[in-house]
Amino acid sequence: VQLVESGGGLVQAGGSLRLSCAASGSTFSINAMGWYRRDPGNQRVLVAVITSDGGSTDYAASVKGRFTISRDNARNTMYLQMNSLKPEDTAMYYCNADVGSGRNRMMYWGQGTQVTVSS
Repeated sequence: VQLVESGGGLVQAGGSLRLSCAASGSTFSINAMGWYRRDPGNQRVLVAVITSDGGSTDYAASVKGRFTISRDNARNTMYLQMNSLKPEDTAMYYCNADVGSGRNRMMYWGQGTQVTVSS
């Protein structure tokens, strides 16, 4: 599975961005997907996650009510709509996919897309 993010950029505080994550390869084996970002300590932290059918989502407390995760399985693409952006949302954002099952279960990552929010 290959994951390619897009949609990052520079935006003023209060603005919006929409990130996309396009999946290719063995997309039929993708389970949950999520968005992560690097925190100031350089750790990747969960921003939002969505189940394989898109029926359930969860968010970090810091983005709840401002960000919306979704996926279009027909297009093999996941999205993150980010509204009311704050300077503290500035980070590299990564797409993640939980693929396979049992002993063949693996996590895949995209290369990241930079989001910069100016004050």
